[in-house]
Amino acid sequence: MRFLLLLFVSAALAQDYDLILRGGRVIDPKNNVDAVRDVAIKAGKIAAIAPSIGAPARKTIDAKGLLVTPGLIDIHAHVFFGTRHNTTMGGDRGIPPDQIGPRTGVTTLVDAGSSGWRFFPEFRRTVIDHSETRVLAFLNIVGVGILAYELEQSPEDMDPQLTADMIQKNRDVLIGVKSAHWHPANFISVERAVQAGKLANVPVMVDFGYFLPDRPYETMISDKLRPGDISTHFFRWPAPLLDANGKVRQYLLEARRRGVKFDVGHGGGSFHFRLAEPLMQQQFWPDSISTDIHLNSMNGSMIDMLNVMSKFMAMGLPLNETIRRSTINPALEIGRPELGHLTVGSEADVALLRVDKGSYSFSDCVGGTIPGAERLACEMTIRAGKIVYDLNARAGAPWKTAPLKYPDK
Repeated sequence: MRFLLLLFVSAALAQDYDLILRGGRVIDPKNNVDAVRDVAIKAGKIAAIAPSIGAPARKTIDAKGLLVTPGLIDIHAHVFFGTRHNTTMGGDRGIPPDQIGPRTGVTTLVDAGSSGWRFFPEFRRTVIDHSETRVLAFLNIVGVGILAYELEQSPEDMDPQLTADMIQKNRDVLIGVKSAHWHPANFISVERAVQAGKLANVPVMVDFGYFLPDRPYETMISDKLRPGDISTHFFRWPAPLLDANGKVRQYLLEARRRGVKFDVGHGGGSFHFRLAEPLMQQQFWPDSISTDIHLNSMNGSMIDMLNVMSKFMAMGLPLNETIRRSTINPALEIGRPELGHLTVGSEADVALLRVDKGSYSFSDCVGGTIPGAERLACEMTIRAGKIVYDLNARAGAPWKTAPLKYPDK
């Protein structure tokens, strides 16, 4: 009898949750969910999703009127911060991930080639292994990474085998190869990045950088990139994306059918409405929305992930598709299908977002603007079941009734 009683008590306790988010509009494109639901979290995992969850929880959050989405994934960021002056590789142009992720609903940041194989151990030791925000990375084909423009133009430092070897040793956090800022009229940087990608069996992200007659963008898209490889800074002027009649060029349609991916990578100078809006109107939508966040872009027209998402909504991208391109799509592009959704059993990375209604204006990188009636804002971010950002103290209680205890730090 006592044994049965213990079993009953254990079963009852097993139903207790750490956290329940009540009554929010759950948008989970991977699982085709768009409905008002309760979401329960236990031991850092999504434990249940249902119209109503009656089991007890240690903490309950009122999410009525909010969007409850998978934690956002930004696959083009620069977060290898450090003390080197005026550089992205371990320098002051990189941004500490926990300063930009939680307050924007971003639970996964993918560094886009700030480091090459030479400095990646430093990047991992000083940033990746100590960040609450999940940090993954593309490894630059240039061994020194984004240290100086002149060094990025050095084929001598582009070693596919050493790049692939570093990825093999760090597969838990290295998810691809990056080619960026290459200026000469050839495809050496892209070709060596693709060679490294083949050796390590990972995708390649290319920042084409400059548009030269002797090095056509169309050739790169059609002949150099493989299915699953990613062209970032897609809406960068003067990319040859539209024909003389303003229609999407045929080679882009063919590349998409072949599996090439197109990423936003807004940045400080790589997003122009004169390309973006006509393509959006023709429903040639980006596969993934990303920021290219660094010191300059976050203080310019890019601002943050939610602002970039809001720009695409202003151009007519439906809310569900905006969330899709900021969660499950980028997760699949980087080969991490376990991320970007709210499936029961998955890690509890969750964003609670607010859709503000009003009259807004959004800018591209040269000051061109479009109007918008909605803007996304972050109310709460949950990373692996832990609340890491809470704008309006939804997880708190009136101070007179709250227990008195000293915080850990």
